[in-house]
Amino acid sequence: KRMEKQSNKTFRKIIIVALFLAFMFCVLKYAPNYSRDDIVGKTNLIINNNNITKNLNKDIFEENGVIYMAKEDISNFIDENIYYDEKYNQIITGSTSNISSIVVGENKMVSNGSNVQIKGSVQGKDDTYYIPISELDNVYNIKTTYIAETNTVVIDSLNKKQVVASSSNNNIVKYKPTVISRNVGKVEKGESLVLVNDTKEDGWVQVRTKNGKLGYMKQSDLANENTIREDMVVSNQLNTKVSMIWDYFSEYGQAPSRKGKLKGVNVVSPTFFTLKKLGKGEIEENVGDAGKDYIKWAHSNNYKVWPSISNSAMIDTTSEIMNDYKLRQGLINKIVSLVMKYELDGINIDFENMYPKDKELFTRFIIELKPRLSEIGATLSVDVTAPDGSENWSMCYNRHKIGQIADYIVFMAYDQNGVSSPEEGTTAGYDWTEVNLQKFVGTQEEVDPAKIILAVPFYTRLWVEDNGKVSSTAVFMKDIDDIVPKFANREWDDELKQYIVEYKLYGKKYKMWIEDEKSLEAKLSLIEKYKLSGAAYWQKGGESDNIWDLVTEKLGIE
Repeated sequence: KRMEKQSNKTFRKIIIVALFLAFMFCVLKYAPNYSRDDIVGKTNLIINNNNITKNLNKDIFEENGVIYMAKEDISNFIDENIYYDEKYNQIITGSTSNISSIVVGENKMVSNGSNVQIKGSVQGKDDTYYIPISELDNVYNIKTTYIAETNTVVIDSLNKKQVVASSSNNNIVKYKPTVISRNVGKVEKGESLVLVNDTKEDGWVQVRTKNGKLGYMKQSDLANENTIREDMVVSNQLNTKVSMIWDYFSEYGQAPSRKGKLKGVNVVSPTFFTLKKLGKGEIEENVGDAGKDYIKWAHSNNYKVWPSISNSAMIDTTSEIMNDYKLRQGLINKIVSLVMKYELDGINIDFENMYPKDKELFTRFIIELKPRLSEIGATLSVDVTAPDGSENWSMCYNRHKIGQIADYIVFMAYDQNGVSSPEEGTTAGYDWTEVNLQKFVGTQEEVDPAKIILAVPFYTRLWVEDNGKVSSTAVFMKDIDDIVPKFANREWDDELKQYIVEYKLYGKKYKMWIEDEKSLEAKLSLIEKYKLSGAAYWQKGGESDNIWDLVTEKLGIE
């Protein structure tokens, strides 16, 4: 009997241990389904079906029917380019098609150049600016809703897809996609629900209820699924590669008289506009009747017209504008007016030689210009130099941010060695061009290749050494054969993908790195290799006749 009692005790212990292990297994497996991570005592914020309340730096709050959100939180979740302008004590904020400014403490804002009354104002407290986010629905193309019942703010982007459905019966919304989970809330038959995404887990669908609760319901308990809007797709004016010519004429000349169709071209950029020296954003126009005829000719041949606006390398003129929001806005207003006045398709910003200290302010200018052009359907392209040069010519661009904001960023792949170079050398070697392209698309600049236009030269330089002094002059591609003597031997350099010619004449030593069809073909091959958006050419009229057959072949543009 003693043996029997001992056996029974052992059996009971085994049963107890087994039950305990089974209990612990259930706790470990199912406890997360019943854990409560509700955020109480503060307003919850849901942005595009994600509860981000725990990630906020500052609490979002409602006051007199207006929802306020801290500037740094707007920067993190809605508008990374939101900006406090100290000079005018205002917040600058915007989206792809709107740029707005709100002076701290005032119940109005300037939105795309127009005055708009708003209910709230920017509040400065606790070293933070609180923005009346619910007044910026039109700026950001969002819908902001405050749900008093659950003290929840819901922000939906109207640029994103949204699918709704209705509950087929009175149902329970679960915390996790399983029956063994706590209840989040109840929904009544016919109640509308937002489907969070298209993912279905074992027949469960994540939903958002009308009171802002997020949870799961069975797919079979939903009916009348309907897509009320699709993701907004931003399309470019062109559905092909870009092939853009700069048509240069000085401020003393007039637009060239073009006839017929140019082969291999779909965008023209005449040099219509320059900044006025120390003109605080005034623009010198050089359009006239010849320019109007040029625009008519271009449009009749289905070319897009993106005239350039140049700062003529006037560093102080540019700096004065960049450092003053009102001067930037004045310049932007003039650009928008010119686009509308001449029915232009876009603008090419060609600002070169800028102070490195103005780097982020020039980026601000692009951030503020882009929405105004988008509003009227105009394309923005921005010219930049190689990321390997001097401070004023290279370090003055935030290529990464410009590449994000502008429709196109134009890499001017020249001058590798220019007029001020102390030593002779090529204007645009293939190896130098590719190395810098790799910087653009790689970790240094991280620019989307699909936005990069590779600009190539239709010129080179003739270098002359005379009594130990080196100088150079620019030579158009079409004139090279007339300048280089026939006796001079041309040697191919496979790294540069260029012929190099060197000769002596009248006691002077001459040297040229030749730009021709073969060198251009090598550089244009980089467009396909790196999946770039296209090419641009400085300048029209400098090329040899056979170039456009090559462009047509490489870019597929007749």
